[in-house]
Amino acid sequence: MPKNDNMLAILWLLNSGTKMTAKQISEKLEINIRTVYRYIDALCASGVPIISESGHNGGYSLLNQFIRAPLLFDMEEKKALLHAAVFAKEAGYPLSEALGSATAKLKMYQNQAQESVLDRHLEGFEVINERRSSSIQPVLVELEQAIDIEFSVEIDYRSNRDEQPKKRMIDPYGLVYWNNRWYVVAFCHLRSEIRTFRAERIVEIKPTQNKFKRPAAFSPRGFFMQNLLPDLDGKDRIISLKIEGRSNALDDLCQHWFLGHYLKERTLNRAIFRLEEEFIHNYVPNFLLPYGKSIQVIEPQSLKEKLVAVASELTEYYKLKQLH
Repeated sequence: MPKNDNMLAILWLLNSGTKMTAKQISEKLEINIRTVYRYIDALCASGVPIISESGHNGGYSLLNQFIRAPLLFDMEEKKALLHAAVFAKEAGYPLSEALGSATAKLKMYQNQAQESVLDRHLEGFEVINERRSSSIQPVLVELEQAIDIEFSVEIDYRSNRDEQPKKRMIDPYGLVYWNNRWYVVAFCHLRSEIRTFRAERIVEIKPTQNKFKRPAAFSPRGFFMQNLLPDLDGKDRIISLKIEGRSNALDDLCQHWFLGHYLKERTLNRAIFRLEEEFIHNYVPNFLLPYGKSIQVIEPQSLKEKLVAVASELTEYYKLKQLH
C-alpha cells in the first residue's frame, strides 16, 4: 500500500477513540513496526495531534477535537457511504471497481466493534435491481471519461427501429440513470442536435481526438426530463382525467413515472390528473389496464370507450390464438 494510504489508515484506526500500540497498528496494516513509528512521526510533523502514552496501558491516540475533522467520518456517515455504495453498484455505476476499493478501505480501518456494527448494517440492507448485461460497464466507463475530458466518441448505436447498428459521432454531455437504465445525453453530429441515447444500445464505443465544449449551465437531467415529460404550458386540449378506486391502487398511479407528473388533486378514493387529450387516448389505457377492477375511470367518457376498445382487441386476439 502506498505511503499516503498507510498514513491515512493510521488516522482511521486512531479515529476509533481507543489507544493503539505501534505493534497493533503494524499487525492491522501488515507493515513493519519501524514503518509505523516513521509514519506517526511524519503525521505529528504535519500537525496531527497524536498523543503518545508509555507504560503498560500506553499507546497512541488522537486529541478529541481532531476526531471530528472533516477528513474523518462518524459512524452514521460511514453507514451512509456503505449503503450508497450498495445502491450505486446495483445500478451499474461505471466506477464500481474504485468504489469497491474505497468501501473496502473504509471497513478495513475500523476497530473490531466498529467493523461489527458496519457489518450488521450491511447484512440488513439489500438493493434488488433488474439484471443487466455486463457489457454495459465498459461503455459507461468510456462515456464517463469522455464527459470528464470533453472528447467526442464514436459509437455503433442500434435504435429500436434499426436491425443493424449505425455509426455516430457524439459529444457526451452527461450520464442519467432513470427507471433502472443508463442514458447518455449528447450532441449528435449526424442529426446536429442534442439527443438522448440508451447506453445498453451502444454496441461499440471508441474514443476520438475531437475536442468539444459542453454548453455553459447545461443540465443533462433537465434536458432528459423535459423530453420525457413535456411541459403543458401553451398546449391545447388539456383535459381532466378523474379516476376512483382503491386507495393502494391510486397510490401506485399517483407515483407512476408519467401520470404522477400531471397529478393535480388527490383524496382517499379519487385522483385527478390534467394532461393533453392525445396523451390520455394514446398512452393512458396501457397504464390503466393492469389495475383491472381496482380502479374506475370517471371521466373523460372517451377514455372509457378507448379502454373498452383496447380490451376487446385483446380478447379477440387471444381468441384467435386459441383457435390456432
